[in-house]
Amino acid sequence: MAKQVIEYAGVPVGIVVPDKDLLKFIAVKFHVYDLDGQHFASPSDVLRAIHKLMSTSRADAHRAA
Repeated sequence: MAKQVIEYAGVPVGIVVPDKDLLKFIAVKFHVYDLDGQHFASPSDVLRAIHKLMSTSRADAHRAA
């Protein structure tokens, strides 16, 4: 697999590149930086991790308000 752009909510947030028989995520947006450098089995796994991260961030923001 070649590198692939990863979009979340229609916005490019990073890319995945093949690395060690997995896909390494490289973040290009600050709000997904916590996932930068992590390895995933598939692009859909990256999207699930981004969704989980964003859901947690929103929940934390609501608790702080």
